[in-house]
Amino acid sequence: MSATRKSILIILVILVADQALKFLVKTHMTLYQQIPLLGNWAFIHFVENNGMAFGLNIPGNAGKIILTLFRIGAVVAIGFYLRHLIRLKAHTGLIITLSMVMAGALGNIIDSVFYGVIFSSSSTVHPATFLPPEGGYAPLLQGKVVDMFYFPIIRGNYPEWIREGSGFIFFRPVFNIADASITVAVATILFNQKRFFRHLAPKTGPDQEHEPGS
Repeated sequence: MSATRKSILIILVILVADQALKFLVKTHMTLYQQIPLLGNWAFIHFVENNGMAFGLNIPGNAGKIILTLFRIGAVVAIGFYLRHLIRLKAHTGLIITLSMVMAGALGNIIDSVFYGVIFSSSSTVHPATFLPPEGGYAPLLQGKVVDMFYFPIIRGNYPEWIREGSGFIFFRPVFNIADASITVAVATILFNQKRFFRHLAPKTGPDQEHEPGS
């Protein structure tokens, strides 16, 4: 399979999985509803945020639109760079991981751009409706990103001298398949920089091994 086809396949698989799960959660769960997966260690926990990974956000409608436009620009840039790497026959691992980053970014962009238009608002009382007759809950570019994976692996209490002994949870953020795809891909790139970016290393040849006149 060519590098181009691998890249397209990875993007499509991640994107379809991400959007399918978000659609199911959005239309079948109420906001903040929680379904246990592994006892008290893993849950499907439905929350929404304004667009940044792991529930972070920029306040206000302007911040939301700026974030969405920035994401779109980033995806376009990644797409051009990915095409350049494929033509350059760069390391397959780099092409795969950048495809994962692009897929994750696209997954959350779809939420931000379209979900406000195609879904009714989620609430703690009833799930959202797909293509409601009265219209969506927000204008184009102002939809909320659906998150659902929650892994409170460690629970405990701080010492009394820290936050007066209040409780803590690790890992607290709620995320989705798109966030996970980006995080795993970036971590893989960081741990494999020398292998993945060999195409950037200066090439040495007979004329470069010795300085002139040596």
